[in-house]
Amino acid sequence: MKELPSSLSGFIEEVETVDKTLLLLNRTGPEPLVELLSEAFENQSVSVEERQIPDGTDDLVCLIEDGAVVETTPFSTLKEAFLLVNVDRYRTGTRQSERGTFPDVLTGLDDVEFVVSGFPASTREKLLLIVVSRFIEYRALTAESGELHSTFQRLSRLDDEYGTERMYEWLGDSGVETHVYGVDDDPDVVSDLGLVVHDGTTEEYRRSWVVVFTPDGDAAMDSISPVGEDDVGYVALVAVEVGRNVWRSVWTYDVERVKRIRAYVRQRF
Repeated sequence: MKELPSSLSGFIEEVETVDKTLLLLNRTGPEPLVELLSEAFENQSVSVEERQIPDGTDDLVCLIEDGAVVETTPFSTLKEAFLLVNVDRYRTGTRQSERGTFPDVLTGLDDVEFVVSGFPASTREKLLLIVVSRFIEYRALTAESGELHSTFQRLSRLDDEYGTERMYEWLGDSGVETHVYGVDDDPDVVSDLGLVVHDGTTEEYRRSWVVVFTPDGDAAMDSISPVGEDDVGYVALVAVEVGRNVWRSVWTYDVERVKRIRAYVRQRF
């Protein structure tokens, strides 16, 4: 296995960001909706463009990479899951997690570094990482096996946020080996969830946001096998708090990098 970095930030730094564009085709709705999309990515390395194409599909968002369309999502789905909701939708509700409606054009923004702010600086930027976190948890839940490792800064968040609590109740009842990490500020919170609990007080416990899923049948922790047809389902999000509720982040489907992130969490937390 390639040597692990000295900190979680190393996983972000080793990714060579790929230029990606969100292209809205044949918009039929009002201009403010496009402005919402542009504002969501105005401080990021993702371009937002709009185009009218004769005989093309109306209100379709395309993710463009290296000049090719790699993902598409109806604009209505993107609005419902991201543009017209706030962080509380995911914290207090379970609708998106139950339906699995995570826009492909968002989850397809892998291997791109994002720096996002939460409240009070922004009410929307951090939502992107929450959507991706729920997507990874949903992938694990629907796989019904494999390993999921999630860091929470404070374990009491599993009780403070209903949507989060319900997701991890479902995971605890599933065949997924689910590990949670955080400062143990309320010992009773996770006692009945069927999770493997790791507590600590180090800087990375307090300032990391990691969600990593490896599917069943994975090789040993320190072994990286060649990528093959069975290497699907791997995904990891790594975010590090670099200021007050400001997160530097990246997510990836690269099998080797996902396994290394899992190994890092297992060994360093």
